[in-house]
Amino acid sequence: MPRDLLSAAVVLGAFFLFAPAEHPVAAGEVTLPATKVTARLPGLQSSGATLLPNQWSLRPVGKQIEVGDFPVNIAVHPRAPYAAVMHSGYGTHEVIIIGLETNQIVSRTNLQFAFYGLAFDKDGTCLFACGGETGMVHQFRFAAGQLTDPRQIRVAASGQRACSAGLACSPDDKILFVAGCWGDALVCVPLAQPERPARLAMPQGSFPYAVLPARQSSRLFVSLWGKAGVAVVDLKPPRVTTVWSTAPHPTELTLSPDDKALYVACSDSNQVSVLDTSSGQTLEVINTALYPQAPNGSTPDSLALSPDGKTLLIANADNNNLAVVDVSRRGHSRSLGFIPVGWYPTSVRWDAAGKQIYVANGKGLISRANPHGPSPIEDKKIEREGKGQDHSQYIAGLLKGTVSVLPAPSPQDLVRYSKTAYQCSPLAADPGAIPRPRAPGHPIPARPGEASPIKHCIYIIKENRTYDQVFGDMREGNGDANLCIFPERVTPNHHALARQFVLLDNFYVDGEVSADGHEWSMAAYATDFVEKTWPLSYRPHGKLPYPSEGSLAIAVPVGGYLWDRCKETGVSYRSYGEFIENGPTPDAPGTARAKNLKGHFDPRYRSFDLDYPDARRADRFLQELRRFESAGQMPQLLIVRLPNDHTNGTAVGHPTPTAMVADNDLALGRMVEAISHSKFWPETAVFVLEDDAQNGSDHVDAHRSPALVISPFTKRHSIDSSMYSTSSMLRTMELILGLRPMSQYDAAARPMDAVFQAKADLAPFTHLPPGADPHERNTRLAWGAEKSAKMDFSKEDAADDLALNEIVWKSVRGGDSPMPPPVRAAFVLVREKDDDRD
Repeated sequence: MPRDLLSAAVVLGAFFLFAPAEHPVAAGEVTLPATKVTARLPGLQSSGATLLPNQWSLRPVGKQIEVGDFPVNIAVHPRAPYAAVMHSGYGTHEVIIIGLETNQIVSRTNLQFAFYGLAFDKDGTCLFACGGETGMVHQFRFAAGQLTDPRQIRVAASGQRACSAGLACSPDDKILFVAGCWGDALVCVPLAQPERPARLAMPQGSFPYAVLPARQSSRLFVSLWGKAGVAVVDLKPPRVTTVWSTAPHPTELTLSPDDKALYVACSDSNQVSVLDTSSGQTLEVINTALYPQAPNGSTPDSLALSPDGKTLLIANADNNNLAVVDVSRRGHSRSLGFIPVGWYPTSVRWDAAGKQIYVANGKGLISRANPHGPSPIEDKKIEREGKGQDHSQYIAGLLKGTVSVLPAPSPQDLVRYSKTAYQCSPLAADPGAIPRPRAPGHPIPARPGEASPIKHCIYIIKENRTYDQVFGDMREGNGDANLCIFPERVTPNHHALARQFVLLDNFYVDGEVSADGHEWSMAAYATDFVEKTWPLSYRPHGKLPYPSEGSLAIAVPVGGYLWDRCKETGVSYRSYGEFIENGPTPDAPGTARAKNLKGHFDPRYRSFDLDYPDARRADRFLQELRRFESAGQMPQLLIVRLPNDHTNGTAVGHPTPTAMVADNDLALGRMVEAISHSKFWPETAVFVLEDDAQNGSDHVDAHRSPALVISPFTKRHSIDSSMYSTSSMLRTMELILGLRPMSQYDAAARPMDAVFQAKADLAPFTHLPPGADPHERNTRLAWGAEKSAKMDFSKEDAADDLALNEIVWKSVRGGDSPMPPPVRAAFVLVREKDDDRD
């Protein structure tokens, strides 16, 4: 590490604290012939930056090595010029060996299941890799970049909750320590007798993540991902002696060279906790965010200390950067700046000399085109040849992770890198203090707490459609009719609402699938637990449970959900089906999965259940609306789930995909009609989106999705091609209701100001009858009927979505119609020039 790097801290510190918020660099432009509207689209920009669908940008430093689907850990060899990289996303799991002298991949080793844990022994002759849900740890011989002599060590007995995480060898290489993440345990494996592991219980619900043996004592530190603490284990004999408090959701750990300070990355915060190892007291808290007052959402999930112990690197997963911190004066750390890296960094490491930095970027450099989308001909060929189904074009496996390789930065480098990191973020130092230009009397407040003529927000969440699937036939917008399978005949109310109010043809969902999509829809954020584990529950033969919608406490973000902000502010609210557990029968009451929804939900409104028509959900909502009118008041926020556009495939006897979407469309139309004829209409805005876009076809990007904003204050008969995301919709509702942001994403998102006007138009909406039969049923001759019969539709996304989307396409267009591949925004691998790094 250059000696003069530390001397730059004082000069740079003022810049980092007070640097102006710069929005992403100038976006690419496309002119829509039908509307003559210039739209800002995600993708590679003229400046060299890549604009993400979530409104943040990438401009990663260093060379990029594409490794695989969601890399989560890097282990640098203790002596030789190699690094091992584990990727454990939706697709094939692997350990990849990179030669650090050439920055080339030397070898790849497939693992059936893997998750995070990766460690060399002291001499680097063995590499250990966690086997995820199998309850195994893989042991390999390592030499010259090759893994040989594979062996398996069982660390979870049959019937025990499995899926291990972090690994570490004892300083004498006699014991392998394994964090039993889903088993709330620490497993100690004597390598001389690996068949005799000892299991030490951890606190219930703690999800142990990383393990770190002390170098100068017989202690071991275990981060408790599901809690806010680090377990201290005395190894003679093994026992938990205490739990030290940290910020929420601690992940990786590292010790100072003298073992006196423990650094803990706390992922559901903007913090690294620094603990005194003699007492467990907090020496200091390092804020990793771009701005000191930023809300939750930086997601520091990995860290690495330079060999001299003076410089700490912190991977901010959701800020797409590394925070660089001078920790040479213990308890008096100083920010040195930020280094922009790829999308969602999950692991950062130094080399042994402190001259090179390696970063695993979980989502790589963005989604890309998939010209080889699902095809029944190719799928059958693949099955005949015994190769298994190719999921490379499914959105869950579309994001190819990279490893960034960059030299330790000089002070001058850090000045440039930091400026770029701020430019790549739409976040401002104080979003509420920045005035936005608007016409007099504009109904969306400039900042929370200001008055609005809109008093009620109705937030309707649907399931899994892209823009082109529904609105691709609308010539007014940027659509592709060839990809439209639910056109105006099937969705007349969606089309009428878009035409009578506003057509949004540049709206993107922030989630990839329902597991993170519902988290994003309710929290403008998904924790690193959700981001790292949903691919494991979605992949074929995955054994982990669905991780969100209140099913696991560890998935709940510290920033809370929309209803938590309402309760905090005194805003009345009520949920209809969102985060609700259905009763065993349609007539049985549901129960709330979230603490602050208890007493604030309708137990008679059915949540996700594809055998329950949306028409009946609309009936129930209309009953409630009449009740509110009789009472003379309605909650300020209504959250309504309308899920049946998900469809049931072509399972025999169930409604056809077209029928289910038609039912969904009619239900929406009836609900909006009733709202627009109610006494609350003059003060109401209805917001409609999909929780995610899944694997549907769209000619702009996989995340582009239909969205609607319906209100007397909506600009009638308009088209708004402003770039919005899920977080934009949430931010707009927060401004109306006077709620503070839940995360950095809604704090930074563009509010949907351009949708609204000052003057109200109270003309009501009249729903349209369906052009397709909402009661049509699948027959045994329906394309994909046999495959649909084997799918699990009991909960969202339990069925293979890649296969389901093909079935939906064929059922609508016919079995002989080739399904066009979903087209993604094209993004390139950004490679740094030595003489032009910014």
